[in-house]
Amino acid sequence: MAYNLLKGKRGIITGALDENSIAWKVALKAHEEGATFTLTNAPIAMRMGEINKLAEQTGAKIIPADATSMEDLDKLYKESMDHLGGKIDFVLHSIGMSVNIRKNIPYTELNYEFFQKGIDVSALTLHKMLAAAHKLDALNEHASVVALTYIAAQRVYPFYTDMADIKAMLESIARTFGYHYGKQKKVRINTVSQSPTKTTAGGGIKGFTDFFDFAQQQSPLGNASAEDCANYCITLFSDLTRMVTMQNLYHDGGYSSTGVSAEQLMK
Repeated sequence: MAYNLLKGKRGIITGALDENSIAWKVALKAHEEGATFTLTNAPIAMRMGEINKLAEQTGAKIIPADATSMEDLDKLYKESMDHLGGKIDFVLHSIGMSVNIRKNIPYTELNYEFFQKGIDVSALTLHKMLAAAHKLDALNEHASVVALTYIAAQRVYPFYTDMADIKAMLESIARTFGYHYGKQKKVRINTVSQSPTKTTAGGGIKGFTDFFDFAQQQSPLGNASAEDCANYCITLFSDLTRMVTMQNLYHDGGYSSTGVSAEQLMK
């Protein structure tokens, strides 16, 4: 059921790769709720994914952009505003990559060039996207920016290696930029800490299936799906959450508040 929560709103959605990705689900829900938006991803990711299919389903324009490039981000905002007919009301940051994880390099033996690449792609891109929008005055008052994160920023998950540190930086950027943007333009910036989710990116983490099952047992409501996460993001884009900012919001079926479940004790 649609509620027209985003009727008349304009947005930018990053990171939609295929039907399994959270960003893809967010785009479908935003379209269902009445929003118009542009889709963006790095050119190499677009060649690997199916973003043209999503654009056809939602009527969205695709604007390729390397989110590590300020030049590309300036172009993304300008073209988005031109195409959509005004300033932007919501932005989804769904960008993450760890070469160290891909190559199964242990945390104690990290390749620092890979680490720096991961920081640039997965955390600094949020700062750059916000800085570009700030410089261009591209966001409307009360606009909403949401970035996807994970609880490994607060707790140790050995398999998440350098991405845990990177997500901690991402959340810090959301808080600090959230203060400045909130004071100046009433723009709200939050992170959503999602359950382990069966996406293309999540599936690339060693031991993911075992941990997915573990989290499913620990969470009183079970793991939150990508569709559930999309619904939550839509509420954060809407006017119903105008006073929510600088928060790391757990969307995990109660996992983050549960020490141990009865099911785990009985194993």
